[in-house]
Amino acid sequence: MARHLLPVGLDFVETAPLRLVFAREVSASPGAVYRALAEDVEGWSQWFSAVTLARPVEDGADGPRREIRLKGGTRFLETIVAAEPDAVYAYRVDEANAPGMRALLEEWRISPTASGGARVQWTFAADGVAPFRVGLKVGRAGLGRAFRDAVGSLERRLAAAPA
Repeated sequence: MARHLLPVGLDFVETAPLRLVFAREVSASPGAVYRALAEDVEGWSQWFSAVTLARPVEDGADGPRREIRLKGGTRFLETIVAAEPDAVYAYRVDEANAPGMRALLEEWRISPTASGGARVQWTFAADGVAPFRVGLKVGRAGLGRAFRDAVGSLERRLAAAPA
């Protein structure tokens, strides 16, 4: 059964009780990274190994929505809360089948680098019961590795894509 999470806004990225922030530079342009995040939703499963399914679904009252399924069976129904081309893409989880979460928002911030590439920063902002928060803190290294691997895979995918 799906659990309904709190309908947090973009400000939650700054106020969440637990914030995990990871960053990596890539050679792809900010525009290419943004398009992969925001416009090629189905493509997420090709570069983010934890994602088995990503697809847009019918828009909700608060805006565009998407369904995400992860390895292990975790499912999320998300609402896009920010979509600023070449700059930021963020979504909150509205429903999840994982226990212990109260609120979850993920923000992908993209900025240009001097070399013409992009700096990609992922903020994982969450709240939940104590075991959930402890689990995230313990799993921080794994989330960081998943982020680095995913962004590296995305960089290779974008480099191989026709211009």
